[in-house]
Amino acid sequence: MADSKTQSASAVPSAREAGGRRDVEGSSEQGHTQIADGVVAKIVGMAAREIGGVHAMGGGAARMVGAVRDAVGKGSGSGSVAQGVTVEVGERQTAVDIDLVVEYGIAIQDLAAAVRRNVTMAVERMTGLEVTEINIKVDDIHLPGDDESDDGDSEPRVQ
Repeated sequence: MADSKTQSASAVPSAREAGGRRDVEGSSEQGHTQIADGVVAKIVGMAAREIGGVHAMGGGAARMVGAVRDAVGKGSGSGSVAQGVTVEVGERQTAVDIDLVVEYGIAIQDLAAAVRRNVTMAVERMTGLEVTEINIKVDDIHLPGDDESDDGDSEPRVQ
């Protein structure tokens, strides 16, 4: 009977083979807990958006592709939550890269510090992973009156 238990345990894929999922410290005799990279990215995206002054997530090209997908109806909505977020998840730790568009008038250093605090708290509370670093890249600043050009049409109109 011990042989069949050993065989079935070896049939379970390792963290590296699990398609972007990693075992977290919740492993026990009762089983393993795996968290997909995409789950962590969504947590990061939601936590970053909770901070006032964050206008959007993602670089210009990523935002344009997302806007086109949403306009055509191909966007699922849930994929956009992780837009502008890249994570590297290890067995017990994760590192995060976030691309932001901030509102004009917001102190960027204060905003970045608030995003780091909120993301760290959310990821550590929800996953048990230690956040080792959060790199923030401010790609753009949203100016008052820019709402008309947010649809990706930045070319002047000829009349």
